[in-house]
Amino acid sequence: MATHLYENPVFLEHEVPEGHPERPDRLKALNLALEHPNFAELKRIEALRCDEDLVLLAHTEEHLRSIKRAIPDDDINQIEADTYASPMSLEAALTGIGGAVQAVDAIFAGEADNAFIAARPPGHHAEKDKAMGFCFFNTVAIAARHAQRAHGAERVAIVDWDVHHGNGTQDIFWDDPSVLFCSTHQMPLYPGTGTKDETGVRHNIVNAPLPPNSSSEHFRDAFRTRVLAAIENFRPDFILISAGFDAHHRDPLAQLNLVAEDFDWATGRLMDVAGKSAGNRIVSSLEGGYDLQGLAESAGLHILRLMRG
Repeated sequence: MATHLYENPVFLEHEVPEGHPERPDRLKALNLALEHPNFAELKRIEALRCDEDLVLLAHTEEHLRSIKRAIPDDDINQIEADTYASPMSLEAALTGIGGAVQAVDAIFAGEADNAFIAARPPGHHAEKDKAMGFCFFNTVAIAARHAQRAHGAERVAIVDWDVHHGNGTQDIFWDDPSVLFCSTHQMPLYPGTGTKDETGVRHNIVNAPLPPNSSSEHFRDAFRTRVLAAIENFRPDFILISAGFDAHHRDPLAQLNLVAEDFDWATGRLMDVAGKSAGNRIVSSLEGGYDLQGLAESAGLHILRLMRG
């Protein structure tokens, strides 16, 4: 079955100040990598803007209203410390959610085994009622809720290997035993959450913090012993990935020493688990990754692994 990639030119229209790391060039670098013949069979689909009500699956009405109020008619508006909005930012964020929901629908309809959402802005720092860390809305959280509501998914696992802890996803599912959230991330580092003792009300949160300068060996060991062990025990019927690639050794915002092949390896291990309990169903959504070469190589291998099954 095909791997679907959801994309839309509107993702390039979410503008940030010059020099900001979460810039349109990130998607341009990925698109250039996807021109390689290896990706000739990748099914590329236009992501469609979602209905605003879908945001409420994971966020409060006031949060949605606050984001809408923050969108400027022109120029760029600062929402919080490092999160900015331009005139097309809301459209980009809602289209990213739309692509994720389309991917969920396609997979549960049997049209694809897995999918990748090549969207920006990212989402995993967005809490129930707060935008932060470049993020407006939590795309993977909304996709998880949609899978449960529309397709009857009973046990959803979310794996976040972005170098920054997915505090927003943890906040949204803190007391929900139907969703397992697992995260590998550097600590100490922004946003300062993600210790091992943050386990959620129902022990459905699994954090695997890594110290600065951790190697591929350290990452794989943590992923194997904490993340994979928890997921295999949970036996999910659907897996979502918050696919940040800023743990790559070239990335300017952190100090982990992963290489592109580590993301290939982690993808393969999650596909093994998905094959056992989740009918191979995986949806992956782009989060961080701010060195263009590191992002393109890592995301390219991640997508290629999804395609090869």
